[in-house]
Parts: sequence; structure tokens; C-alpha cells
Amino acid sequence: MYRFLSCITAEYMTSKVRTVERKITLRELETLFEKHDFNAFPVVEASRILGIVTKFDFIRAFAFTTHQMVPHFDDLMNLTVADVMTEALVPVDPETPLPRVLQLMVSLKSRSFPVLDSAKRLVGMISREDIMRALLETTKDR
Repeated sequence: MYRFLSCITAEYMTSKVRTVERKITLRELETLFEKHDFNAFPVVEASRILGIVTKFDFIRAFAFTTHQMVPHFDDLMNLTVADVMTEALVPVDPETPLPRVLQLMVSLKSRSFPVLDSAKRLVGMISREDIMRALLETTKDR
């Protein structure tokens, strides 16, 4: 467990990140969620991260509202990522200690965070699975 305390984000993050643009439709996004085993995609344009879109953001678009009890499926699938994404980011940097990332995940009930360098460029994603892998690897020799 003590080895885990000294681990940093850069050691366990996914650096080959699949991103999306805010103009793609939910129909296209659904295909990406099916094709890739990710819970979230960073929304990037011109090398700048604008937000994140998660599976939760996707399904939230289908929730009943007081204005529309039964949303029209085709209309919803034609919404864009910009319509449903989360713009308020909680990024971490590559040097963030993994115990801090774990604490953020627990307190914010988040599954993943974008990893940004000092110039605010996306350099990776860190997920619950990455944290679990780090915990397993660093506690093998208990």
C-alpha cells in the first residue's frame, strides 16, 4: 500500500486518448461508445479541451421532463455533443499523486478525469480502472 502512496498519474494514465468534437451527433457518439470501451470522451477542438461527454450525459438526454414526457428518439439522436456535454472540468496533471486522484473520484463520484499538462493540453485520461490497476500492482507483495 505504501508504494501506491508514491504513485503519480503519469504512471497509470491512458495516454492514447480518443477525443470527439462538439459537433458530432448523439447517434455518432453512441457508435463510439459501442466501439470503444470508454465511459467518457474529452471534447476537443483546435487542440483545446472544451469539456467531457460521458455515458451519463448521453442517457440524461433521454430523461423525461415536464415539457416533454416522451422525447422523440430521432430528435434526441440528432442532438450534438455540445448540447449534452459537461463543460465544467475537474482536470488533474501528470504529477498529481494517485491517492489524490482516488480521493477526487470518491468525493465527486466521477469515473475518470482528463489529464492536462502545464499548457492545458490534453495528455491523457485517468480512470477508475487505472486506479484499481495501480492498487493491485502496488499491493501484490503484501
